[in-house]
Amino acid sequence: MMIKVIWVQPDGSEKEALVEEGMNLMDAALEHDIEGVIGECGGSMACATCHVEVDPGCGIPAGDPQPMENEMLDVVEYGRTATSRLSCQLIASPELDGIRLKIPG
Repeated sequence: MMIKVIWVQPDGSEKEALVEEGMNLMDAALEHDIEGVIGECGGSMACATCHVEVDPGCGIPAGDPQPMENEMLDVVEYGRTATSRLSCQLIASPELDGIRLKIPG
């Protein structure tokens, strides 16, 4: 199954893609050349360069970060928000279909 993901750049421009269920959204962003998602550590939660903010307006709760992710979010470059997540920890699933991810910047 494919789910729709929308990435929103700091300037408001958007890019939408269909992502295979089970893929983490950092890898999906890299595959679709989403500017601002770097993924330096390859998804091992050691860098926070895949930081995104889940747009609360999309109505899709992405859940709470696990303890290790929570610690990494404390050191993100553009500051943590209430909806900050590491996209390497968001896994494409039917529940996330239509999710909007804001790229901080």
